[in-house]
Amino acid sequence: MQKDDERMVHSRGEEFLQVFKKGAEFTQDLLKENERLRFRVLELEKFQTSGGEAGSGADLRKLTERIADLEAEKQEILDRIKHVEEENQDFAARYLEIEDENNNLANLYIASYQLHSTLDFKEVLQIITEIIINLIGAEEFAIMLLDEKSDEIQAVATEGVERSEIPPVRLGKGVIGEVATSGESHFATDFDAYERDFTAPMVCIPLKIKEHVIGVLAIYKLLMQKKEFAPVDYELFTLLAGHAATAIFSSRLYSDSERKLSTIQGFIDLLTK
Repeated sequence: MQKDDERMVHSRGEEFLQVFKKGAEFTQDLLKENERLRFRVLELEKFQTSGGEAGSGADLRKLTERIADLEAEKQEILDRIKHVEEENQDFAARYLEIEDENNNLANLYIASYQLHSTLDFKEVLQIITEIIINLIGAEEFAIMLLDEKSDEIQAVATEGVERSEIPPVRLGKGVIGEVATSGESHFATDFDAYERDFTAPMVCIPLKIKEHVIGVLAIYKLLMQKKEFAPVDYELFTLLAGHAATAIFSSRLYSDSERKLSTIQGFIDLLTK
């Protein structure tokens, strides 16, 4: 999975460099075009000024028509300059957006290494919590895991609320239960009108390994500065869910095996005494 992330970040980097290169070339062309057009405008204005000294009659009518044509051409040039400047502004905005996306993906790439750097279950939960706060911008949320024996989804870590406040949810029941069953994310239709409901979170993301759901991430409130989700946030949710699920599963498996080994060793020690 980390190799996939490396390829994804590398691909994003290549895309960014291509856009940046095209932007540099576009800016050079824009400067040349602006210089040419401004020079043309000065020529037209000079021609109009000199035209005022022309004679009367047929020559004057021709000159008047020519001036009108030049006025139209001048306006067309000015409109084109305005259009090019607007395109340049759009490019600058897109550049900043791509830069922000790459920064977020780079941060997630680094965070994924942190997630897989430990097999301690509590450390994994703490790293996931920090990622959700820093990258997603959530203030109140819960990490909930599925107990396959009881078919209940229970909170194992929370932020901004007490874990005891989060009620367990039966698989397939309510928003959380349906997300855990379907494996499809849930987002409230109107974040501004949303009122905290522990059974129906603002955002509910399944934590799954391939198609196997092991739990959910339930978000109840975003940080004050986070008004809405950008397109990159949804990509972050997908990547985070996969990495978090793998890290949680690995750490729990390791903890269970360690506990079983210690129990077996204790039993052996008891027999050999």
